[in-house]
Amino acid sequence: MRMKDKVALISGAASGMGAATARLLAREGATVFVADILDTEGAAVVAEIEAAGGKARYLHLDVTNEAEWESVVAEVERSAGGLDVLVNNAGISGSAEQDLYDTAAWNRLMGINATGVFLGMKHGTAAMKRRGRGGSVINLSSVSGIVGQGYIHVGYNASKGAVRLITKSGAAQHGRDNIRVNSVHPGLMPPMRTSGRTADPATRAKTLKGVPLGRAGEVDEVAYAILFLASDESSYVTGAELVVDGGWTAV
Repeated sequence: MRMKDKVALISGAASGMGAATARLLAREGATVFVADILDTEGAAVVAEIEAAGGKARYLHLDVTNEAEWESVVAEVERSAGGLDVLVNNAGISGSAEQDLYDTAAWNRLMGINATGVFLGMKHGTAAMKRRGRGGSVINLSSVSGIVGQGYIHVGYNASKGAVRLITKSGAAQHGRDNIRVNSVHPGLMPPMRTSGRTADPATRAKTLKGVPLGRAGEVDEVAYAILFLASDESSYVTGAELVVDGGWTAV
């Protein structure tokens, strides 16, 4: 098993890419902590993992709340002995906003998508240092953190761009602690719960024309990219951007 004896904490793991990652890491032998604000859905993911023979537990986490990060990380350390893998997956879409310069939306996008990652890195890397055996942080950015788009709130691009560079900063700062920090950049995927225009079939069809592989991605394809970065197979990979977009940013 590629994650045997590893302890992983995944934010936003009650649905979508986070849930797919939780199921996959558990199947590969990790003890997985599913963290989210969606308590019912998060508990259901845990039940599914346990029914398949995996080890998982649900913890409530609002990623914008530092006290909750402190509490969640402390509970992971107390109950599982430490933290090896942190997946900063929680995020919201910027495609449902009508005013692409709405200030409240900017604050919400930056708070969840960027500050949430910052707080996860702050408390997650500290736990990895206390454990003393290194670790892996995987931050979910997006192709929107690489290129701009004219149909989503500017805060989404800005927040995902921030994730891209905080990842590189973390890689530079924590390499001597054997803590690797990498980012994953999904392209066209199944719509998020918070999606707006990017869930519209016409918009998706237009985007799809620019994808060399000719199809949208699946959440499991992102989960496998995360698995690689979480596992020891990527032991010399840090500060990298793993793009999972069917070639969209290549053209």
